Amino acid sequence: MTLIETVSSAARRLEDAGVAFGHGTTNAFDEAAWLVLWQLGLPLDDLDGVATRPVSTGEAEQIATLLDERIASRKPAAYLTNEAWLQGVPFYIDERSIVPRSFIAELIADGSFDEWLGDHTHRVLDLCTGNGSLAVLCAMAWPEVSVVGADISADALDVARINVERHALEDRVVLVESDGLSTVAGPYDLIVCNPPYVNAASMAALPAEYRAEPALALAGGDDGMDFIRRLFAEAPAHMTEHAVLVLEIGNERSFFEAAFPHLPVTWLDTSAGDDQVLLVERAALAAPFIPGAAGS
Repeated sequence: MTLIETVSSAARRLEDAGVAFGHGTTNAFDEAAWLVLWQLGLPLDDLDGVATRPVSTGEAEQIATLLDERIASRKPAAYLTNEAWLQGVPFYIDERSIVPRSFIAELIADGSFDEWLGDHTHRVLDLCTGNGSLAVLCAMAWPEVSVVGADISADALDVARINVERHALEDRVVLVESDGLSTVAGPYDLIVCNPPYVNAASMAALPAEYRAEPALALAGGDDGMDFIRRLFAEAPAHMTEHAVLVLEIGNERSFFEAAFPHLPVTWLDTSAGDDQVLLVERAALAAPFIPGAAGS
């Protein structure tokens, strides 16, 4: 069999097994390509270049074993390969941290919120940093800034440390264990945050692949807004005058707007639409009328 035939066959196996996607790939073919290329030690971004390469019997057996594990364990492929990619940048990952997939990565790369930044932007906080991918991408995108990556999980920070060192950013990215903003003094000119925001009903219905991830990084309470209420209440004290907060809320826009109906925000376009990530300015967060955020 050729490599492309092997990928197609693997995709059919994944489809027939009913595995769930969303941890770097969105469909069976892309996930099969990722697993096959990774198992064979081939570049993950050049399927076309190796499509006609023959796959030996031994290689086919190795691929079959990897597919067996993916199907039986229902672990995200990224946990099996210990690798995830965001915006063409590779990151180490294991079960100690949520698989990185934030749409904020797109916005950093394409400069979607650069108009809110400027000469005043010196200190950046990646809150709920997980494996550190957004902190690393911030440091890469803006070489003049210093970055703090904060997370409540010491285990996740151990994974983040691997990635900071992998990309030789130890002098610009500092990792801090913090429950929310409790131990990150700031003030910061930019905060990016992909927090736990999945509502309770959605948590109960998650496929096994998502339940393989740390629940601490996903569960956001009954309406998914528990962490965000606290964040909005505390954030102004950790932000400079012209600072902004870029927040991912996934599929929870309706819950967000119910919790903060009067808060002026800017919704940012991503590949998944304009309802996944928002930007809010410090002045808006500091206003006294925000329900939930200021206790009013």
